Amino acid sequence: MSGTLPANEPACIDDPSRAVDQRIDARPRMIGDFEVRRVLPSVARRTVGPVIFFDHMGPTALPPGRGIDVAPHPHIGLATLTYLFEGELVHRDALGSERTIRPGDVNWMLAGRGLAHSERSTPAAREQGARIHGIQTWIATPRDQEDAAPHFEHHAAAAIPSVAAGGATLDVIAGEAFGVRSPVSVLSPTLYVHARLAKGARLELDTAHEERAIYVVEGEVQCDGRVFRPGTMVVLRPGVAATVSAVDSARAMIVGGAKLDGPRHIFWNFVASDKERIERAKSDWREGRFAKVIGDELDFVPLPE
Repeated sequence: MSGTLPANEPACIDDPSRAVDQRIDARPRMIGDFEVRRVLPSVARRTVGPVIFFDHMGPTALPPGRGIDVAPHPHIGLATLTYLFEGELVHRDALGSERTIRPGDVNWMLAGRGLAHSERSTPAAREQGARIHGIQTWIATPRDQEDAAPHFEHHAAAAIPSVAAGGATLDVIAGEAFGVRSPVSVLSPTLYVHARLAKGARLELDTAHEERAIYVVEGEVQCDGRVFRPGTMVVLRPGVAATVSAVDSARAMIVGGAKLDGPRHIFWNFVASDKERIERAKSDWREGRFAKVIGDELDFVPLPE
C-alpha cells in the first residue's frame, strides 16, 4: 500500500523490520530577504548523525541587480558545508580564504573555537541575474574538537569521488560511503552523499553508518512502499537496511553518520556542548573580538537579541 506519512511523525513503530522511522518536512525560513527550506533542527528531531543543521536554498531565479548577501557572521563548534546544484557563491573568511563555490564543489569550513565568514553572489551573477540552488549544512564537531583551530578547505567537483550503482550516480561529498572516501577532513564518521537517480533506479543503503536519512531535493522516491516528495527528509531506522527507488528521475541527499557524543546547545550560529561556551561566543561577537572577514570587513550580521 502506497501513500505518504504525516509530517514529522514516526513510522512503523510497531514493525522493527521496516526501514523508515520518521518523516520530517522542511519549513520556510528567511535568511535576510532570501527564503530557504529548513529541515534540521526540527521539533521532531534535532540531529541525524553529526548533521545538526540542514537548509535547502532554491531553486530560485535571481533577477539582474539582485544577489545572495550573507554578510560576515561567526560560528563555533561546527563545520559548515556548502554544496550547490546551480549557481555560484564567493566564500570569504577571517583566515583569508576566498573561493568561488560552483556546482559540485565542496567548501568545508571548520569553525572550531571561532571563525567568521561570508557568502555572496559573484559580481557576474549579480549583474546578469542567475539561478541558485543548493544545500547548506552544519556538521557538529566531537566534544574534544570543539575548540580546535579554525580550518578551511575547498575541493573542486573533479576531486569528489563518484560511484555508479543501480541506476544512480553517487557523489560522496564527505565521509565514507559506497566503498569510497571523500577527501574532506571530517572529524567523526560521516555520511554525506549527493544521489542522482534515473527513473526506476534502485539504491541499496546498508547499515554501515549508525544514523541515516534521505532528503528528497527533486522528483519522488519510494521506500517501504511509501512515496516521498521534494522537501521531505526520510529518517531510516538504525540497523535496518533500506531500498530506495526513484518513481521518476530524482535528486536526493543521503546524510548521517555516528550519533553525536552528547547533546548540543544551539544559539544562532553557535553550537556547543556547554552553554557557557555559547555565552562567551555571544559576548565576543557583540564586543568585536572575532577576527574580521578579510576582504569583507565593512559589513556584519548583528547578534540577535
